[in-house]
Amino acid sequence: MKIVHTAAELSEHLAGAECVAFVPTMGNLHAGHLSLCRIARQHGDAVVTSIFVNRLQFGPNEDFDRYPRTMEADRAGLEREGVDVLFAPMEQEMYPTPQVYRVQPAPLANELEGAFRPGFFDGVCTVVLKLFNLVQPDVAVFGKKDRQQLKIVRGMVQQFNMPIRIVPAETIRADDGLALSSRNNYLTPEERAEAPHLYRVLRGIADEIAAGRTDYANLQSAGRMELAQRGWKVDYVAVRHGIGLRIPHPEGFDHPNLLVVLGAATLGATRLIDNVDVIKKDGED
Repeated sequence: MKIVHTAAELSEHLAGAECVAFVPTMGNLHAGHLSLCRIARQHGDAVVTSIFVNRLQFGPNEDFDRYPRTMEADRAGLEREGVDVLFAPMEQEMYPTPQVYRVQPAPLANELEGAFRPGFFDGVCTVVLKLFNLVQPDVAVFGKKDRQQLKIVRGMVQQFNMPIRIVPAETIRADDGLALSSRNNYLTPEERAEAPHLYRVLRGIADEIAAGRTDYANLQSAGRMELAQRGWKVDYVAVRHGIGLRIPHPEGFDHPNLLVVLGAATLGATRLIDNVDVIKKDGED
């Protein structure tokens, strides 16, 4: 595996590749990230993973400075997966001058995550666009755990006519259901034991809808209350239509196969997000 830090080195090592498959990350890699690399290998003859903790997507009171940085372990994991190139730029390489041009994503970016993290998706889309321009991938793999991000990045690619195929990857979970996340490292042992309850609440709502319930507002409210009673600070529990993450029809006209339940809540000092399809399926809406 080649480790490169500049755009020039990246271009040199990708010269001659017929199909480049790309996995952008912020490092502190876990089994979920590595599964994306395995999927990327199925779609390209050259697999590139980036590690860059993007300052633009962190709010002023968020965890940019303490975000886990584990480059040696990350490098070893990527080598085991047979990644061809690790692109690990310094901040000066990505932002040589102040980034005054920003991507303005679709209105969806102001809902759900965007409502609680203003400017988050502006930062995500801006760095992803820059990475796409540097890597020039044919395929990029994004996990479904960050469902809203997946939708927004796919929309950006479509609207800017980028010749990139976005491949969704299923969420990887621990045995108790907790979605793997770099921020799980922040949890205390007691919080780690409680953390899977977010998934259980979302899965419970999904199962109720699959069984025929369409009173989404009641289900959402009950889910928020259950988490709050267990000590969580809940940002949202939401039922949405999977294709555009729009609010579903209040009279239940949307087929359950197209619905997804999303949630975000803070346990102790750690904010966790998750989502589940009402009807379990592979692939993307």
